[in-house]
Amino acid sequence: MLMTTTRPEPPGLSGGMAAGEAAALYRLMTFLSPAFPVGAFSYSSGIEWAVEAGDIVDMASLGDWLAAMLGDGSGFCDGLFLCQAYRAVAVADDRALREVAELAAAFVPSRERRLETVAQGRAFIDTVSAAWSCDGLDQAITCCEAPIVYPVAVGLVAAAHAIPLAAALNAFLHALVSNWISAGGRLIPLGQTDCQRLLAMLESVVMATAQRAVAATLDDLGTATFRADLASLRHETQYTRLFRS
Repeated sequence: MLMTTTRPEPPGLSGGMAAGEAAALYRLMTFLSPAFPVGAFSYSSGIEWAVEAGDIVDMASLGDWLAAMLGDGSGFCDGLFLCQAYRAVAVADDRALREVAELAAAFVPSRERRLETVAQGRAFIDTVSAAWSCDGLDQAITCCEAPIVYPVAVGLVAAAHAIPLAAALNAFLHALVSNWISAGGRLIPLGQTDCQRLLAMLESVVMATAQRAVAATLDDLGTATFRADLASLRHETQYTRLFRS
């Protein structure tokens, strides 16, 4: 009689995942997919003006610009707002959530930057409410008296859907930098492979920004990307434009 033995599968190869973890991952991938209808493709966050002005001319200069925006500009601030909104919803602190929403809506350097983050936040909330509603979501949305900007919307929804904060934050920053690269790639232009090289190069910056944001408080809020802020302001009067910001 032949005996057969079954080798134990190495850890991580069984494909098993708890139902709650699988659901959270599924929703996170959906919410921050390029296919989710927030209109991110129509915004460049001032990159269009920087290309016309000659600040960004190739893959290297785009990478430097985006690294600064991530670590010292709107990337870090948006990550911080996401974390603060998430924590307020997680402990049902309506006052803290309202204050974060108000501060985030005010913390924009230009009219177009406000349009970009408010429009995406509104589209994100509307779509989630219509297709992915859950307990506590409507109450959290209602308590935000100010316009709900995009990072606050993502933090609020992630908390309501019990998506882990670290995963939501890293996915949000990945989606943010991916959209910036897409805009830059169309404007310079760059090929698809160079765009992927940029995304790989910025991986460590995304991770470092996420680590800073999750450990920071609102006292740490601030930017040092004056040229990027000027780009956002000057894009408002740029003669020929492909993007809304």
